[in-house]
Order: sequence, then structure tokens, then C-alpha cells
Amino acid sequence: MIDVLVVDDDFRVAEINARYVAKVPGFRVAARAHSAAQALATVQRGPIDLVLLDHYLPDQTGLELAHRMREQGHGTDVIMITAAGDVATVQAAMRLGALHYLVKPFTFAALRTRLDSYAALRRTVDRVGGRGIAGQEQVDRIFGALRTAPAPSSSPGLPSGHSEPTADLICRVLHGAGHPLSAHEVAAETGLSRSTAQRYLRHLEQAGRLRLSLRYGDTGRPEHLYAWVAP
Repeated sequence: MIDVLVVDDDFRVAEINARYVAKVPGFRVAARAHSAAQALATVQRGPIDLVLLDHYLPDQTGLELAHRMREQGHGTDVIMITAAGDVATVQAAMRLGALHYLVKPFTFAALRTRLDSYAALRRTVDRVGGRGIAGQEQVDRIFGALRTAPAPSSSPGLPSGHSEPTADLICRVLHGAGHPLSAHEVAAETGLSRSTAQRYLRHLEQAGRLRLSLRYGDTGRPEHLYAWVAP
């Protein structure tokens, strides 16, 4: 099993990401951390194979944490998972040895693709490592293991005026909730207006990505509830 440390300052996001990791065969969540200090202490206690690292942390940036880990000799692998999409941050992450960089919001399929390629990398290194010396063919195989195919969109065929990242965010919230949510609850979780949430929910339900159910209250008017439908 590959032991994963999930690092995110938002407790809810960390929990969602942990649930995603737990769904991928061969991976398990060893711990969660919500600050750089917590994350570093967890890595020091070990053993942690992989850190899913947010950049925006309350005490240090994720890049500063990655730099401290390297300074202290920790060879723990890092995949950045962050809303920071500027080129300078991406380049700095590459220079610090981040194996992948996933921009929020993202889908479970996108994360699973990165985790699967990471697992393939470890298997390849284990096979080649037994020979002691790697030739060019083996080196190419190691680097090739990290290549990922684009993850399929969770919301294909969006109508004009709809944003794919917004649709992915709604799907992610519903998937992480584990139970049906109303448009009001989705709006609260995503920060969208209720009307915007309703518009996206209606489209995603019609596209077969969500399941619609009704909840009847005292007024007799049913409330629409939406639940994630696994692909």
C-alpha cells in the first residue's frame, strides 16, 4: 500500500481529497494535515510515501514546505493540488521535484489518473532498480510512467454560458457529500448563487451525471435533491 498524507488548510477539502484517495486501489490515507507545521511533523514521524500538497497554507506555502522537506533529507514524493495556477508557481514546483500538479477544482477521474501514473512509476522503479544500473531504455521507461492521458470531463457538452470548472466543482461537492443535496446546499458549499447552482444541477441531471430525487416537507411542495452518479 502507498501511504498518503493529504495536506489542505480547508478541513472539508482535505476530507474530500482523502475520500478520493481511499477509492483508488493500492492507496491509503495515512494522515491529514491543515498546516505546513502539521505536515512536516507527520513526514518526520513517517513513513509517508506521497504528499498531496496544497500551496496556500496558513503558516507557509506548500512550496516552502516542499523545500524544507528536501533540506531535511526527506525523499517523500509530492503531488501539488492547489488553486495556484500561475506559471511561476508551477515552475517552482517542478524544480522542487513535484511529480504532478493538479489545479483546483478537479474531478476524481483527474486525481485518479495522477495516482495511477504514480503507482506505475513506483512499479517501474522497483523493476529497474533490481538491476542496479539503468540504461537509456530503462530511464525512458521510468520517465514515461509519469505521463498521463487527459482525464475525461465530468460534464461533457456544456451549453453556452456554462463553465466546465464550475460544473466540475459541483460534481466534486456532490461526490464528496455522500448523500443528496439541494440546490441551496450546493450553493452554500460552492459559493455560487442559488440560481447558478440550479442551472448547473438541472443540466448535469439531464446529462445523466446526477440523480434527481424529491423530498416532501410540511408545505407539500417537494424539494429537489441531487446525488452524484458514478461514471
